Amino acid sequence: MRAAGLERNPVATGRTDAGVHARMQVLSFKLLGEGAIEDVPRRINAHLPATLGIALARAAPPHFNAHWKASAKEYRYRLLLSDDSRWSRDAWRVQFDVTTLSETLALAVGTHDFFAFHDKSSVVRPRTVSSVEVIESPSGLVDVRLRGDGFGRYMVRYLIGGAVAVARGAWSKDAFAETLARGSTAFRPEVLERAPAAGLVLWNVEYPPADDPFTHEERLSSAGVPREPPFCAA
Repeated sequence: MRAAGLERNPVATGRTDAGVHARMQVLSFKLLGEGAIEDVPRRINAHLPATLGIALARAAPPHFNAHWKASAKEYRYRLLLSDDSRWSRDAWRVQFDVTTLSETLALAVGTHDFFAFHDKSSVVRPRTVSSVEVIESPSGLVDVRLRGDGFGRYMVRYLIGGAVAVARGAWSKDAFAETLARGSTAFRPEVLERAPAAGLVLWNVEYPPADDPFTHEERLSSAGVPREPPFCAA
């Protein structure tokens, strides 16, 4: 990364699966030379493909680490109840009952180890989902917003896949709840499908106020973030 003026490869908030989008993937790194921090996006983007880009750069407090300092993340998953060419590449087209989906995902709010809902490569530890919001638009797009202190690999996709299975009548809410409650003694039933990657967006990464390089306004409407799917609000 020296060609872009970085001392070494950046530290990322976390990894995203192949095919998953990131509206706010935060990177931390040290700059070489005397270049202005505001010029970093242009310098880095010159070395990136068109499907990837840096939207905003800000000076961070000393010892800031994009991964270890993160306090919460918000993911958004998009589902389509009807055909919509605008969202077809960035949402899961599937039929289900929205109310049942919302009620099922509400069961995930709280602290669990989510053992059956993430890949075995992730460390088994308590994780807290602090909120789940399901928003249905008149066009048939359903925007699921999950916020928590951390997510295991594939965790959001398994939670969505399990909730969709319940909302389609292939699984029960009781079984979903029991799988959550049993934690590391649970097994992953075949009906617990991993939702497709293309519907998922890492929407926001939060840091404690003393460590956060970004303002609230910059998080909401950074000029460098595209205004079309999947980076626009539903």
